[in-house]
Amino acid sequence: MATSFSATLPLHGSQESRLSLTPIRLAPPSSFLGSTRSLSIPSSRSRLYHAHAARRSPVVGVQEVVKDKKITNSLLITKEEGLELYEDMILGRSFEDMCAQMYYRGKMFGFVHLYNGQEAVSTGFIKLLTQSDSVVSTYRDHVHALSKGVSARAVMSELFGKVTGCCRGQGGSMHMFSKEHNMLGGFAFIGEGIPVATGAAFTSKYKREVLKQDCDDVTVAFFGDGTCNNGQFYECLNMAALYKLPIIFVVENNLWAIGMSHLRSTSDPEIWKKGPAFGMPGVHVDGMDVLKVREVAKEAVTRARRGEGPTLVECETYRFRGHSLADPDELRDAAEKAKYAARDPITALKKYLMENKLANEGELKTIEKKIDELVEEAVEFADASPQPGRSQLLENVFADPKGFGIGPDGRYRCEDPKFTEGTAQV
Repeated sequence: MATSFSATLPLHGSQESRLSLTPIRLAPPSSFLGSTRSLSIPSSRSRLYHAHAARRSPVVGVQEVVKDKKITNSLLITKEEGLELYEDMILGRSFEDMCAQMYYRGKMFGFVHLYNGQEAVSTGFIKLLTQSDSVVSTYRDHVHALSKGVSARAVMSELFGKVTGCCRGQGGSMHMFSKEHNMLGGFAFIGEGIPVATGAAFTSKYKREVLKQDCDDVTVAFFGDGTCNNGQFYECLNMAALYKLPIIFVVENNLWAIGMSHLRSTSDPEIWKKGPAFGMPGVHVDGMDVLKVREVAKEAVTRARRGEGPTLVECETYRFRGHSLADPDELRDAAEKAKYAARDPITALKKYLMENKLANEGELKTIEKKIDELVEEAVEFADASPQPGRSQLLENVFADPKGFGIGPDGRYRCEDPKFTEGTAQV
């Protein structure tokens, strides 16, 4: 296992009695994987800081979790697991590359945020979940939906604004949703998905403990480093720890909140430390390595299913494209981009599979060809699908559209040609 997350969380008692984690060697507090400079605490504050640190709970975040792990079996995955991970990551990358092509050809509209480079996080967590487990995403949500099982056809059609999309063309790029797959949505505003995820986790606990149903469903909430300075994040960490909710908070720290460097915007850039502050394990993991992410995810998901409460996981990753396809990506340093491009998570997994004889070049090429054909077919399907009818315009807007969306004659007002001219009587 990656590390010990075992924790006891009584509602009362001393800070020391609230949590117990197996101590693990930490990287020096001044280091941060993505930083280009050393982080240090001003000397005027250092005495106060160290005094405070001495009083804190022995629970600490975990750095380089898998690196220090004693492995009895030299292989972290089986052949079947390795091929599944590789296929999912290739699907995410190929799909997003195709989205870029379609956007520039005028097939997609609005803002489109791509996930290239971050595939290890989505695959590492979501491929461990069941269909009844829930996922809550952000505006960068296409790949989360694909990993959760939503078809490439349904996601591409949604991006094209077609009725065959997973939201019938009404959600678009930033609002992927599938009730069938418990994909509870992408959210355009940062932080707004975290309360939804917390509510989903509360539902699981309520079913299990109040309704006495056989329910061990967990929720995974994905969000970025910029969100961690918002109030919803802290409120939900507090509630999740208080009620020991089965939720994993996954920070996809790609080091940039649009054009703002994480190191410039956050007083303490090590986000994982905020977990122990609320009485839950905080973990830092290399988000460019799907196997390390997966080991941490296994532990966090397992303890959530056991009823041991939430975990905060900071996955340090990097996006290979601009914030959105409208972003020329001129703010990030070229050397920084090159550094992370050299650590491509798909290339790293491919190397691991081949070096450990879990797969050969031919098997991986077959997967790549299969995914290329799948994505091409998804584009053809989306392009040929019909546009939503005008009668769909006010659906899912009002709980009861009568009196506004539907006239006395039972017809949708938007079917009146004068409606869109602004002259229809309402």
